[in-house]
Amino acid sequence: MASKHTLFRLFYRLGFTPWDGHPIAQSLRDLVETLPPGSALDLGCGTGDTSIYLAERGWTVTGVDYVSQALDKARAKARAAKASINFVRADVTRLSQAGLGTGFRLVVDNGCLHNMSDADREAYVREVGAVTAADARLVVVAFLPGGRFGVRGVDPAEMERRFVPAWTLLSAGSEQELDREQTPTRFYVFQRRA
Repeated sequence: MASKHTLFRLFYRLGFTPWDGHPIAQSLRDLVETLPPGSALDLGCGTGDTSIYLAERGWTVTGVDYVSQALDKARAKARAAKASINFVRADVTRLSQAGLGTGFRLVVDNGCLHNMSDADREAYVREVGAVTAADARLVVVAFLPGGRFGVRGVDPAEMERRFVPAWTLLSAGSEQELDREQTPTRFYVFQRRA
């Protein structure tokens, strides 16, 4: 786990953040249009683009990342956008220990889960369940296996295996506008079962 953290800290220090500034996933934009604002959790929030998008649409947002440099940039972007967001340095595999609270109605993951080890993925699923409301929505945008940049990826069968039956898969598909590097990207929208 420490080596992954070190690698991302190094990327931010060097300014190598190819994931920064990607458009907001269409699947998330579509979902946000249908839900009344509530509390949202942005996992692996990076420099805060998704958190800001949600805050501008009335959501009470907590953005979580473990890289301090990313959070510093996120806070600066949020100030510039006049968006009130709680950015927290925490590990997504230990959310219930981070003091974030519970009852989140929406959880967003724009590229966090797909680079984790199997053990971290198990912890992630457990921890997301621990901090969400009974009927929460979860949006995951992830590369498929075999993509660029050495990202491990996650395939649709694994997504269903990890989340169902505690979550119901509402929709899934490809995120064409995020495929800048011709890396196949998929989205998954789940609803937690009450």
